[in-house]
Amino acid sequence: MAEAQEIKPTVIKTEAEWRAQLSDFEFKVLRQAATEPPHVGKYTDTTTEGVYRCKACDAELFRSETKFDSHCGWPSFFAPLAKDQVTYHTDHLLGYPRTEVRCAACDSHLGHVFSGEGYKTPTDLRYCINSIAMVLEPAEES
Repeated sequence: MAEAQEIKPTVIKTEAEWRAQLSDFEFKVLRQAATEPPHVGKYTDTTTEGVYRCKACDAELFRSETKFDSHCGWPSFFAPLAKDQVTYHTDHLLGYPRTEVRCAACDSHLGHVFSGEGYKTPTDLRYCINSIAMVLEPAEES
């Protein structure tokens, strides 16, 4: 599993600027590490091809090719677009350690990554990401 990283965000805004840009719930998830309820997110069951971008700063995070159906209630991916697109941090909000995933560009909370759950994916990782933390940019049709 990925280790905690010290990468400095490149998109820096004040709390007031984030609040002006994001809805109240987007702010709670992206800036305060809340979690949207399971099975309600816009991208939980989406199969549209494209790139998932950070809702807060538009950074590219995940590609649809790495999305899989984990039946967990949130969009799941087995790998980020590139290793430097996300950062990892240990949180103990539920009383045990979990690996939080944040956008490397703006330090927004995206969700968590879990390993060893037995999914038949190339990495044996499940990036469990809040739909509200992303925007899907559909692939251009040829």
